[in-house]
Amino acid sequence: MQTKYMNPYLAGFLLGLLLVATIYITGRGLGASGAIKSILVESVNVITPEHTANSKFFSEYSETHSGSALKSWLVFEVIGVLIGAFISGLISDRLNFTLEHGPNIKSKVRIIAALTGGLLFGFGAQLGRGCTSGAALSGMAVLSTGGILTMVAIFGGAYAFAYFFRKLWL
Repeated sequence: MQTKYMNPYLAGFLLGLLLVATIYITGRGLGASGAIKSILVESVNVITPEHTANSKFFSEYSETHSGSALKSWLVFEVIGVLIGAFISGLISDRLNFTLEHGPNIKSKVRIIAALTGGLLFGFGAQLGRGCTSGAALSGMAVLSTGGILTMVAIFGGAYAFAYFFRKLWL
């Protein structure tokens, strides 16, 4: 039985509507890196509150949130995305916990590569002051030159590196 997916053009259009609605309602675009930062700041604050108070980065970030950094709307956005993805997988009978990889790569290498890529992307998101959703999608939605350049860099970098890593997947 063939799995039915949403039409990609419709999905892109709906994502665009969601992005416009988010900018209209919150005054900010979509993004996930802020939620990860909120979770990190709150975790450090719980474990070592004196470090949070003495660190410029942690103290500035925790002061911008009244009470807990976990009350940031971005944290709720990411929780909603995770719940939505779980429900979608459940409804469409695509919910499985398997590790996919090509025949030329071992599971351990796949996990290490994925974690390394995720860490590098997260580090880059902090250097760029936002993740791909925030910088590229939200930036392009408001016709920001930085958003357009970010999207070009993301896809250009992906095409450039794909040549060198394709043998791991084919």
